[in-house]
Amino acid sequence: MASNLETLVTVFGGSGFLGRNVVRALCRRDYRVRVAVRRPELAGYLQPSGKVGQVHTIQANLRYPGSVEAAVRDSHVVINLVGILAEGGAQTFDAVQAKGAETVAKAAAAAGASLVHVSAIGADADSPSRYAKAKAAGEAAVTAAVPSATIFRPSVMFGPEDQFTNRFAALARMSPVLPLIGGETKMQPVYVGDVATAIADAVDGKAKAGATYELGGPEVLTMREIIEAILEITDRERMLVPLSFGLARLKAAFLQFAPGAFKLTPDQVTLLERDNVVSDAAKAAGLTLEGLGITADSLEAIAPQYLWRFRPQGQFQRMGV
Repeated sequence: MASNLETLVTVFGGSGFLGRNVVRALCRRDYRVRVAVRRPELAGYLQPSGKVGQVHTIQANLRYPGSVEAAVRDSHVVINLVGILAEGGAQTFDAVQAKGAETVAKAAAAAGASLVHVSAIGADADSPSRYAKAKAAGEAAVTAAVPSATIFRPSVMFGPEDQFTNRFAALARMSPVLPLIGGETKMQPVYVGDVATAIADAVDGKAKAGATYELGGPEVLTMREIIEAILEITDRERMLVPLSFGLARLKAAFLQFAPGAFKLTPDQVTLLERDNVVSDAAKAAGLTLEGLGITADSLEAIAPQYLWRFRPQGQFQRMGV
Protein backbone atom coordinates (compact mmCIF):
# COMPACT_ATOMS: atom_id res chain seq x y z
CA MET A 1 0.00 0.00 0.00
CA ALA A 2 1.41 3.39 -1.02
CA SER A 3 2.31 5.84 1.73
CA ASN A 4 0.61 9.22 1.90
CA LEU A 5 4.10 10.71 1.81
CA GLU A 6 4.04 9.92 -1.89
CA THR A 7 1.01 12.16 -2.33
CA LEU A 8 1.57 15.88 -2.85
CA VAL A 9 -1.29 18.13 -1.75
CA THR A 10 -1.16 21.80 -2.73
CA VAL A 11 -3.17 24.09 -0.48
CA PHE A 12 -4.07 27.58 -1.66
CA GLY A 13 -4.75 29.84 1.32
CA GLY A 14 -2.99 27.50 3.70
CA SER A 15 -1.73 30.32 5.91
CA GLY A 16 -5.22 31.53 6.88
CA PHE A 17 -7.50 30.62 9.76
CA LEU A 18 -8.93 27.50 8.11
CA GLY A 19 -5.73 26.86 6.18
CA ARG A 20 -3.45 26.31 9.15
CA ASN A 21 -5.91 23.76 10.54
CA VAL A 22 -6.08 21.97 7.18
CA VAL A 23 -2.28 21.86 6.94
CA ARG A 24 -2.08 20.32 10.43
CA ALA A 25 -4.75 17.74 9.57
CA LEU A 26 -2.94 16.74 6.37
CA CYS A 27 0.40 16.52 8.15
CA ARG A 28 -1.07 14.20 10.78
CA ARG A 29 -2.05 11.90 7.91
CA ASP A 30 1.49 12.04 6.48
CA TYR A 31 0.73 13.88 3.23
CA ARG A 32 3.36 16.08 1.64
CA VAL A 33 1.96 19.60 1.77
CA ARG A 34 2.76 22.48 -0.53
CA VAL A 35 1.28 25.74 0.78
CA ALA A 36 0.64 28.33 -1.94
CA VAL A 37 0.38 31.85 -0.52
CA ARG A 38 1.05 35.41 -1.62
CA ARG A 39 3.72 35.97 1.06
CA PRO A 40 5.53 32.66 1.76
CA GLU A 41 8.14 34.44 3.87
CA LEU A 42 5.39 35.18 6.39
CA ALA A 43 4.13 31.58 6.58
CA GLY A 44 7.11 30.04 8.36
CA TYR A 45 4.93 29.22 11.37
CA LEU A 46 3.41 26.37 9.34
CA GLN A 47 6.67 24.39 9.29
CA PRO A 48 6.21 22.83 12.78
CA SER A 49 2.83 21.46 11.63
CA GLY A 50 4.63 18.47 10.15
CA LYS A 51 7.91 16.58 10.06
CA VAL A 52 11.09 18.12 8.69
CA GLY A 53 10.55 18.81 5.00
CA GLN A 54 6.90 17.79 5.02
CA VAL A 55 5.56 21.34 4.57
CA HIS A 56 6.86 23.59 1.82
CA THR A 57 5.63 27.12 1.08
CA ILE A 58 5.56 28.62 -2.39
CA GLN A 59 4.52 32.00 -3.79
CA ALA A 60 1.26 32.19 -5.74
CA ASN A 61 -1.42 34.79 -6.36
CA LEU A 62 -4.83 33.79 -7.72
CA ARG A 63 -4.89 36.93 -9.87
CA TYR A 64 -1.84 35.65 -11.79
CA PRO A 65 -2.56 32.32 -13.56
CA GLY A 66 1.11 31.63 -14.23
CA SER A 67 1.92 31.54 -10.52
CA VAL A 68 -1.06 29.25 -9.87
CA GLU A 69 -0.02 26.83 -12.62
CA ALA A 70 3.51 26.70 -11.20
CA ALA A 71 2.18 26.02 -7.69
CA VAL A 72 -0.03 23.16 -8.91
CA ARG A 73 2.69 21.42 -10.93
CA ASP A 74 3.13 17.71 -10.01
CA SER A 75 0.30 17.90 -7.42
CA HIS A 76 -1.98 14.93 -6.84
CA VAL A 77 -4.61 16.93 -4.94
CA VAL A 78 -5.36 20.66 -4.95
CA ILE A 79 -7.29 22.41 -2.18
CA ASN A 80 -8.59 25.95 -2.59
CA LEU A 81 -9.38 27.74 0.68
CA VAL A 82 -8.87 31.30 -0.49
CA GLY A 83 -11.60 33.73 0.48
CA ILE A 84 -11.97 37.24 1.83
CA LEU A 85 -14.53 38.78 4.18
CA ALA A 86 -14.06 42.33 2.92
CA GLU A 87 -12.76 43.81 -0.31
CA GLY A 88 -9.62 45.90 -0.52
CA GLY A 89 -7.79 47.24 -3.56
CA ALA A 90 -7.35 44.54 -6.20
CA GLN A 91 -8.58 41.90 -3.75
CA THR A 92 -12.25 42.01 -4.74
CA PHE A 93 -14.82 39.26 -4.19
CA ASP A 94 -14.99 38.62 -7.92
CA ALA A 95 -11.21 38.55 -8.41
CA VAL A 96 -10.57 36.21 -5.50
CA GLN A 97 -13.65 34.05 -5.02
CA ALA A 98 -14.94 33.81 -8.61
CA LYS A 99 -12.13 34.31 -11.11
CA GLY A 100 -9.53 33.10 -8.62
CA ALA A 101 -11.46 29.89 -8.02
CA GLU A 102 -11.72 29.37 -11.77
CA THR A 103 -7.96 29.86 -12.18
CA VAL A 104 -7.20 27.22 -9.53
CA ALA A 105 -9.73 24.78 -10.98
CA LYS A 106 -8.35 25.11 -14.52
CA ALA A 107 -4.80 24.63 -13.25
CA ALA A 108 -5.85 21.51 -11.31
CA ALA A 109 -7.59 20.12 -14.39
CA ALA A 110 -4.52 20.74 -16.54
CA ALA A 111 -2.32 18.98 -13.97
CA GLY A 112 -4.69 16.03 -13.67
CA ALA A 113 -5.11 16.66 -9.94
CA SER A 114 -8.27 16.10 -7.95
CA LEU A 115 -9.80 19.22 -6.43
CA VAL A 116 -11.37 20.20 -3.11
CA HIS A 117 -12.95 23.66 -3.10
CA VAL A 118 -14.21 25.51 -0.04
CA SER A 119 -17.14 27.86 -0.57
CA ALA A 120 -19.74 28.93 2.01
CA ILE A 121 -23.31 28.26 3.03
CA GLY A 122 -25.30 31.07 1.48
CA ALA A 123 -23.50 30.98 -1.87
CA ASP A 124 -26.22 32.11 -4.27
CA ALA A 125 -26.05 33.62 -7.73
CA ASP A 126 -29.24 35.58 -6.96
CA SER A 127 -28.13 36.87 -3.57
CA PRO A 128 -28.06 40.64 -2.97
CA SER A 129 -24.67 40.09 -1.31
CA ARG A 130 -21.62 40.46 -3.55
CA TYR A 131 -19.77 38.00 -1.33
CA ALA A 132 -22.43 35.30 -1.77
CA LYS A 133 -22.69 35.96 -5.52
CA ALA A 134 -18.93 35.60 -5.97
CA LYS A 135 -18.94 32.36 -3.96
CA ALA A 136 -21.66 30.97 -6.23
CA ALA A 137 -19.78 32.05 -9.34
CA GLY A 138 -16.68 30.32 -7.98
CA GLU A 139 -18.61 27.09 -7.44
CA ALA A 140 -19.97 27.19 -11.00
CA ALA A 141 -16.49 27.76 -12.43
CA VAL A 142 -15.03 24.92 -10.36
CA THR A 143 -17.73 22.48 -11.45
CA ALA A 144 -17.28 23.44 -15.09
CA ALA A 145 -13.51 22.91 -15.01
CA VAL A 146 -13.42 19.87 -12.71
CA PRO A 147 -16.83 18.10 -12.58
CA SER A 148 -15.45 15.62 -10.03
CA ALA A 149 -14.45 18.37 -7.57
CA THR A 150 -15.72 18.12 -4.01
CA ILE A 151 -17.16 21.39 -2.71
CA PHE A 152 -17.55 22.21 0.98
CA ARG A 153 -19.88 24.94 2.20
CA PRO A 154 -19.23 25.64 5.89
CA SER A 155 -21.42 27.86 8.02
CA VAL A 156 -19.66 30.53 10.08
CA MET A 157 -16.53 28.96 11.57
CA PHE A 158 -15.21 29.42 15.10
CA GLY A 159 -11.97 28.51 16.79
CA PRO A 160 -8.73 30.09 18.06
CA GLU A 161 -7.81 33.16 15.99
CA ASP A 162 -11.20 33.32 14.26
CA GLN A 163 -12.70 36.64 13.21
CA PHE A 164 -16.06 35.79 14.71
CA THR A 165 -16.13 34.86 18.40
CA ASN A 166 -12.86 36.68 19.09
CA ARG A 167 -14.27 39.80 17.46
CA PHE A 168 -17.34 39.98 19.68
CA ALA A 169 -15.30 39.10 22.77
CA ALA A 170 -12.90 41.93 21.95
CA LEU A 171 -15.77 44.39 21.46
CA ALA A 172 -17.29 43.34 24.79
CA ARG A 173 -13.99 44.05 26.51
CA MET A 174 -13.92 47.58 25.10
CA SER A 175 -17.55 48.67 25.20
CA PRO A 176 -20.42 48.41 27.72
CA VAL A 177 -22.92 48.35 24.85
CA LEU A 178 -22.92 46.00 21.86
CA PRO A 179 -24.97 46.60 18.69
CA LEU A 180 -27.08 43.60 17.72
CA ILE A 181 -27.57 43.22 13.97
CA GLY A 182 -29.81 40.43 12.74
CA GLY A 183 -30.51 39.22 16.26
CA GLU A 184 -32.98 36.58 15.05
CA THR A 185 -30.90 35.44 12.07
CA LYS A 186 -30.08 31.75 12.49
CA MET A 187 -26.57 30.34 12.17
CA GLN A 188 -25.00 26.94 12.67
CA PRO A 189 -21.49 27.71 13.98
CA VAL A 190 -19.03 24.99 13.03
CA TYR A 191 -15.68 24.31 14.67
CA VAL A 192 -12.79 24.96 12.29
CA GLY A 193 -11.12 21.70 13.34
CA ASP A 194 -14.16 19.73 12.17
CA VAL A 195 -14.10 21.49 8.79
CA ALA A 196 -10.39 20.70 8.46
CA THR A 197 -11.10 17.04 9.26
CA ALA A 198 -13.78 16.93 6.55
CA ILE A 199 -11.33 18.36 4.00
CA ALA A 200 -8.65 15.85 4.99
CA ASP A 201 -11.24 13.08 4.67
CA ALA A 202 -11.95 14.28 1.14
CA VAL A 203 -8.24 14.04 0.34
CA ASP A 204 -8.36 10.49 1.73
CA GLY A 205 -11.11 9.75 -0.78
CA LYS A 206 -13.92 9.44 1.76
CA ALA A 207 -16.10 12.21 0.29
CA LYS A 208 -18.29 11.86 -2.78
CA ALA A 209 -16.73 13.18 -5.97
CA GLY A 210 -18.69 15.97 -7.61
CA ALA A 211 -20.78 16.55 -4.48
CA THR A 212 -21.42 19.73 -2.50
CA TYR A 213 -21.34 19.29 1.28
CA GLU A 214 -22.84 21.72 3.79
CA LEU A 215 -20.99 21.81 7.10
CA GLY A 216 -22.61 23.06 10.28
CA GLY A 217 -22.18 22.50 13.98
CA PRO A 218 -24.52 20.55 16.28
CA GLU A 219 -26.67 23.57 17.17
CA VAL A 220 -28.67 26.15 15.26
CA LEU A 221 -28.43 29.43 17.18
CA THR A 222 -29.69 32.94 16.60
CA MET A 223 -27.18 35.76 16.42
CA ARG A 224 -28.45 36.96 19.80
CA GLU A 225 -27.89 33.53 21.34
CA ILE A 226 -24.36 33.37 19.96
CA ILE A 227 -23.39 36.76 21.39
CA GLU A 228 -25.01 35.90 24.72
CA ALA A 229 -22.99 32.67 24.82
CA ILE A 230 -19.78 34.62 24.16
CA LEU A 231 -20.64 37.06 26.96
CA GLU A 232 -21.31 34.15 29.30
CA ILE A 233 -18.00 32.49 28.47
CA THR A 234 -16.05 35.73 28.96
CA ASP A 235 -17.92 36.72 32.13
CA ARG A 236 -19.06 40.04 30.67
CA GLU A 237 -22.40 41.72 31.24
CA ARG A 238 -23.17 43.97 28.30
CA MET A 239 -26.28 45.66 26.98
CA LEU A 240 -27.34 44.43 23.53
CA VAL A 241 -28.93 47.15 21.42
CA PRO A 242 -30.82 45.84 18.38
CA LEU A 243 -30.19 47.73 15.13
CA SER A 244 -32.43 47.56 12.08
CA PHE A 245 -30.73 46.43 8.91
CA GLY A 246 -31.25 49.86 7.40
CA LEU A 247 -29.54 51.65 10.28
CA ALA A 248 -26.80 49.00 10.40
CA ARG A 249 -26.12 49.47 6.70
CA LEU A 250 -25.87 53.22 7.22
CA LYS A 251 -23.36 52.77 10.05
CA ALA A 252 -21.43 50.24 7.96
CA ALA A 253 -20.94 52.87 5.26
CA PHE A 254 -18.52 54.51 7.72
CA LEU A 255 -17.35 51.48 9.72
CA GLN A 256 -16.10 49.71 6.60
CA PHE A 257 -13.02 51.93 6.96
CA ALA A 258 -12.58 51.19 10.68
CA PRO A 259 -9.73 49.01 11.99
CA GLY A 260 -9.88 45.63 13.68
CA ALA A 261 -12.99 44.50 15.52
CA PHE A 262 -14.86 47.71 14.69
CA LYS A 263 -14.83 47.04 10.94
CA LEU A 264 -18.24 46.35 9.41
CA THR A 265 -19.11 46.51 5.72
CA PRO A 266 -22.52 47.04 4.07
CA ASP A 267 -22.15 43.65 2.38
CA GLN A 268 -21.65 41.94 5.75
CA VAL A 269 -24.89 43.52 6.93
CA THR A 270 -26.63 42.14 3.85
CA LEU A 271 -25.33 38.65 4.66
CA LEU A 272 -26.85 38.89 8.14
CA GLU A 273 -30.32 39.23 6.64
CA ARG A 274 -30.42 35.54 5.70
CA ASP A 275 -30.11 32.39 7.83
CA ASN A 276 -26.84 30.49 7.51
CA VAL A 277 -27.72 26.87 8.26
CA VAL A 278 -27.39 23.43 6.68
CA SER A 279 -30.25 22.75 4.28
CA ASP A 280 -32.71 19.88 4.61
CA ALA A 281 -31.63 18.68 1.17
CA ALA A 282 -28.01 18.31 2.30
CA LYS A 283 -29.12 16.43 5.41
CA ALA A 284 -31.32 14.06 3.40
CA ALA A 285 -28.47 13.32 0.98
CA GLY A 286 -25.94 12.77 3.78
CA LEU A 287 -23.80 15.64 2.51
CA THR A 288 -22.93 16.91 5.96
CA LEU A 289 -20.33 16.37 8.69
CA GLU A 290 -22.48 13.57 10.03
CA GLY A 291 -22.56 12.01 6.57
CA LEU A 292 -18.76 11.88 6.69
CA GLY A 293 -18.89 10.22 10.11
CA ILE A 294 -17.70 13.35 11.93
CA THR A 295 -19.25 14.25 15.29
CA ALA A 296 -19.35 18.04 15.36
CA ASP A 297 -18.06 19.97 18.38
CA SER A 298 -20.27 22.67 19.85
CA LEU A 299 -19.47 26.32 20.47
CA GLU A 300 -20.07 25.75 24.20
CA ALA A 301 -17.48 22.95 24.30
CA ILE A 302 -14.69 24.63 22.31
CA ALA A 303 -14.93 28.42 22.75
CA PRO A 304 -14.02 28.50 26.50
CA GLN A 305 -10.67 26.94 25.60
CA TYR A 306 -9.53 30.14 23.89
CA LEU A 307 -11.94 32.91 24.89
CA TRP A 308 -10.84 32.75 28.54
CA ARG A 309 -8.27 35.44 27.74
CA PHE A 310 -11.10 37.98 27.41
CA ARG A 311 -12.34 37.44 30.97
CA PRO A 312 -11.67 40.31 33.40
CA GLN A 313 -9.55 38.08 35.62
CA GLY A 314 -8.21 35.74 32.93
CA GLN A 315 -8.10 31.97 32.81
CA PHE A 316 -8.81 31.19 36.46
CA GLN A 317 -11.67 33.61 37.13
CA ARG A 318 -14.36 30.96 37.38
CA MET A 319 -12.22 28.96 39.79
CA GLY A 320 -12.32 31.86 42.23
CA VAL A 321 -8.58 32.49 42.00
